[in-house]
Amino acid sequence: MTQRIRKAVFPVAGLGTRFLPATKTVPKEMLPIVDRPLIQYAVDEAIEAGCDTLIFVTNRYKHAVADYFDKAYELEQKLERAGKLEQLELIRHVLPRGVRAVFVTQAEALGLGHAVLQAKPIVGDEPFAVLLPDDLIWNRNGHGALRQMAELAARESASVIAVEDVPRSATGSYGIVATAGFSERFGRISEIVEKPQPEVAPSTLAVVGRYVLDGSIFDLLENTTPGAGGEIQLTDAIAALLQRKPALAYRFEGTRFDCGQHQGVVEANMRFALDNPKLRDSTLAAMRKALADAETGDA
Repeated sequence: MTQRIRKAVFPVAGLGTRFLPATKTVPKEMLPIVDRPLIQYAVDEAIEAGCDTLIFVTNRYKHAVADYFDKAYELEQKLERAGKLEQLELIRHVLPRGVRAVFVTQAEALGLGHAVLQAKPIVGDEPFAVLLPDDLIWNRNGHGALRQMAELAARESASVIAVEDVPRSATGSYGIVATAGFSERFGRISEIVEKPQPEVAPSTLAVVGRYVLDGSIFDLLENTTPGAGGEIQLTDAIAALLQRKPALAYRFEGTRFDCGQHQGVVEANMRFALDNPKLRDSTLAAMRKALADAETGDA
């Protein structure tokens, strides 16, 4: 897989029920992390990795993501007339020049594999990336996780899947891989299992929301037998891919915030606020006061 990764798929059709009632009208991908929606962090990561075609797999009810990446002519005119040029530049450059957003509809929620399959007409048979925006991965002093993975995929001519170590008690919440040893930060995957119970999990290396995949995965997805609830699992197609082509597990450099959970959103907001020079001091002061109030029981 020496071809440059140009296309990135973002499955954003989920209903975000964990965050109700907020997500009754606001998609979870639009929940703010300080001053930007969650989806923007994943998009920026894909662009840094060299992707210029961003494919959003959505449902017919969710328009906010498409609206966010579209032009906002009336707002731009108002900001320009008001002389608010800094804010104007922010909304004009949500996507840089030369990067396009494409939206495809997943008519039914039939699993992650089914969502990825909807991108086949646009991706074709070339290698591509999949990013799950729920997993916000931040590397303060280096390249983003997807760029790290894309460079490894090109060097090793293989698909690459992001992993991190989890407690054995948590394996039932993840896809889990086994590898034939690790060299540096990666190892060749010998087995991948969807949400195994701790007693039968082949390891504690959990798949997280970044993939660089060979284009042949689409044919495998089309022939993957649906599981419970009629869902097509990406994990099952990757397991079939292992029989044909190499795939690597990669321990990325950076910190993952699981923003599919309340705690992850809270932690990400705190961490990004502390990293913002304009917010750091006031955030620290507010955190110290909140901790002191919690210890004394004050409101």
